[in-house]
Amino acid sequence: MNEMVRYPQWPAQGSTKDPVKQIIDRLFEGSLLQSSTDESSVVTSQWVPRVDIKEEADRFLLFADIPGVDPKDIEVQMDKGLLTIKGERRVEKVDESERYSRVERRHGVFHRRFALPDSADPDGITASGHNGVLTISIPKRPESTPRRIQVGATLNS
Repeated sequence: MNEMVRYPQWPAQGSTKDPVKQIIDRLFEGSLLQSSTDESSVVTSQWVPRVDIKEEADRFLLFADIPGVDPKDIEVQMDKGLLTIKGERRVEKVDESERYSRVERRHGVFHRRFALPDSADPDGITASGHNGVLTISIPKRPESTPRRIQVGATLNS
């Protein structure tokens, strides 16, 4: 174990954010097919946090794994039906004398977007972070039930 094995970031840290290189890198990471069905990642992202979305009767819950990022440094925005999560996990300062035998944790900028359904209430969205998991609660609007309108008859006299 005298040699350090470094697993490159996606895209490699310090590289230009060339979309073709990102696709090739994703192909060799085995995630090309998986990410082709998920367009929530923005091409400028250097890594993509994993997300679970759960629907409950009165709300949607989004759970994003973002360990190593202070919750106050995560930006959550709602604009025109799109929920955006942005942030950055910074590389720890490494002393030149330190030797790693493996480096796998991803660092850099992340940026994801999610289109919200019409039933979501954008004014009631809340977000909190705990133990490396960002939780976003998106309440649903109250159901608008169809209202029956009585048709009246007019008498022509």
